[in-house]
Amino acid sequence: MSPTLVPVETPKQREAARVLLVEYLRWVGDIARSSYGLSFDVDAMARSDIEDRSKFYPPAGRFYLVRHDERDIGVGCLKRLAQGVGEIQRMYIQPHVRGIGAGRALVQRLLRDARELGYTKVRLESLRALAPAHTLYRSVGFVDVEPYADNSMDAYQDPATLEAYRRSAIFMELSF
Repeated sequence: MSPTLVPVETPKQREAARVLLVEYLRWVGDIARSSYGLSFDVDAMARSDIEDRSKFYPPAGRFYLVRHDERDIGVGCLKRLAQGVGEIQRMYIQPHVRGIGAGRALVQRLLRDARELGYTKVRLESLRALAPAHTLYRSVGFVDVEPYADNSMDAYQDPATLEAYRRSAIFMELSF
């Protein structure tokens, strides 16, 4: 059975998404801490992701749960970054189900949504340590770019460590 994507709409779906977001953010936070000496506020990020209706929800964004075998196994989001520019964030598939095509289905859906929303560019950022994710992004057309303004970590990273964060991440973009 193929993974399915379900828009996050109901309180039950928001809670399932919150659980997966916290799992993802803790996992990424552990990598950021151990590989780069960086930290960020996981709870504030998860709270903002779920509660800020202007961030990942329609009309300008998208927020999906990924389901497989009747279980929630991942999340992925799209938000408006600037006029005509979207940003993919919080792409996460639980480790035990990676390799079933869920990540590819999710990124392709988010890109399709971005086109439908009129975005002409889609950006993303990812820790350098997450090389398998970069392979996926490049396979659908993303290319490396210089760090861009208003990236998702600006609000959650101590200003004193923002440059260190930017050096720890890869910034990518796809133009339609």
